[in-house]
Amino acid sequence: MSSDMPSTASPAASSLKPVALITGASGGIGAALADVFADNGHTVALVARRAPQLKALADAIEERGRTRPHVIAIDLGQPDASARIEDDLRDAGLEPQYLVNNAGFGLFGHAADLDRQRQLAMIDLNARALADLSLRFIESLTRHKGGILNVGSVASFMPGPEMAVYHATKAFVLSFSEALHRELAPRGIRVTALCPGPVDTDFIAAAKVPDGTFPRILHRSAERVAREGYDGLMRGRRVVVPGSANKAATLLPKLLPRGVVLRLVRAIGRNHSA
Repeated sequence: MSSDMPSTASPAASSLKPVALITGASGGIGAALADVFADNGHTVALVARRAPQLKALADAIEERGRTRPHVIAIDLGQPDASARIEDDLRDAGLEPQYLVNNAGFGLFGHAADLDRQRQLAMIDLNARALADLSLRFIESLTRHKGGILNVGSVASFMPGPEMAVYHATKAFVLSFSEALHRELAPRGIRVTALCPGPVDTDFIAAAKVPDGTFPRILHRSAERVAREGYDGLMRGRRVVVPGSANKAATLLPKLLPRGVVLRLVRAIGRNHSA
């Protein structure tokens, strides 16, 4: 039965165990965040497409003496994915206390040259699925006085020639998260936008970003980003940008005319585009 319809067989809300639901948890920042939440005593639920990687992560967390994570192997790009996640959690006697929206991908190149359907799928995953999950679980987050950690990017702060749709989706993540930070505070829900610069994961290779595009001073490890994101969420911070160089980069749109920012971002891509 779809979670959008009431079910008399569903457990009462008071009987559901709180978990930290983490999307995109099969690697990179998502896996690092799963480790941080688990090591801080949270039961975690892992969501991603790649079941073997999720199982390996769950095994590793359990081997450290933590509660074994609940695993949900699903493609969040599917229209009914969020409803299926909700059903799966309810059937397992779980509901989110914390929601970490980390799943997402990027594509490097001119928007006119990239595959249109892939770019629309990027919008679905990076923005629509994130909004769906954020709104879907507000009642359980309220019950447990939890929070939402939405993974944006330094790209959230500026338009991005060579990654136009990706930057636009991350701008949505930042704007949406900041608004929810204010709106949900009276309910006792913390909302934080985690906005890292380049992270040493397979994201850059998957996006086909050429080596050396981003200065090394901007790079951070997934583990450091995860720790700073977790700490920021628990402290109720609105936005977390790991690294002083990345913080400085987010100030450029405030200090420079929009056209100058566009030229600066374009110059980075121009050195590597065909």
